[in-house]
Amino acid sequence: MIDFLTMLYPWIKAFHIMSVITWMAGLFYLPRLFVYHTEQSKFGDSKDAVFQIMEYKLLRFIMNPSMIATWIFGLFLVMTPGIVDWGSIWPYSKFAGIVVMTWFHIWLGRRRKEFSLGENTLSGRQHRLMNEVPTLAMVVIVLSVVIKF
Repeated sequence: MIDFLTMLYPWIKAFHIMSVITWMAGLFYLPRLFVYHTEQSKFGDSKDAVFQIMEYKLLRFIMNPSMIATWIFGLFLVMTPGIVDWGSIWPYSKFAGIVVMTWFHIWLGRRRKEFSLGENTLSGRQHRLMNEVPTLAMVVIVLSVVIKF
């Protein structure tokens, strides 16, 4: 298995990067949809139905598969010999950033369910502020991987 992972390393890394890009796009876009949903719609109106469809499809068909693929390809990278220096800090800081992004993904899923039930309690401003979470996690992850401190 280890030789197999080493041989496929460039492919695994490429698919990991593609899945991360797709996941990040969703993590940035869904909270923005929540901002517009909050500010331009009321529960049960025609805009509400459109926002709910957009949010559902983004989460279900783009974000969830992208997150799963990111985790799978990332775990394959971790298992590839010579890729991770476990004596450094960077693998642990990267993992912390990934945990934050995964938590944020789950948090967004809960917010989507609140919208679908007409129970959203957050303002557009609060959704805008939460939209900074994936940016901060991305900074930690990229600096961890590139600088390797």
